[in-house]
Amino acid sequence: MTVNDQNQILTNLASPKIGTKIIEVSDDFFGAATRMLDDKEPVFIYDKYDEHGKWMDGWESKRRRDGGNDWAIIALGSPGIISEVDIDTSFFTGNFPPFASIEGLYSNQTPNKNSTWFEILSKSPLKGNSNNKFKIQSKKKINYIKLQIFPDGGVARLRLFGEVKLNWDSYDKNDLIELSSLKLGGSIVAYNN
Repeated sequence: MTVNDQNQILTNLASPKIGTKIIEVSDDFFGAATRMLDDKEPVFIYDKYDEHGKWMDGWESKRRRDGGNDWAIIALGSPGIISEVDIDTSFFTGNFPPFASIEGLYSNQTPNKNSTWFEILSKSPLKGNSNNKFKIQSKKKINYIKLQIFPDGGVARLRLFGEVKLNWDSYDKNDLIELSSLKLGGSIVAYNN
């Protein structure tokens, strides 16, 4: 969670705690795309290696030589409206993507890379080993996003801060619902100590 300029508490819609998950990815040879959704801060472990080389805490694709770019399709655990994005490249110094973009859609069907996406964040420059934060102007409700990196590289964490926007008509009036649940948009707004 984070607080925006209007002191509104925003939920990380990319959190696996609410059920967000990777649906499809173009390439994650060096680092599984699921790592970039981790709620914990990224770490660097100096002497950790795996069968692909130096282990990095994040999504990392192999170098592209075909002129294309890499992408990941992510299903949000709860639909929402994104207000702020953080594409965190912590510990990726020479192997971070120079650019990234984000597209979204709301669908009852699982999308693919060729679905009709709309722009949430235009192709924007990234810095290595940094929190790359962007304000989002779109106010459309989405339940899927497509993160594109250009051309390839590593993203330690992806945070999509916004408001959960559920369709309450899909719930039975007689169901017992935990309204304070993070997945349903619950958040702490004040505390005394």
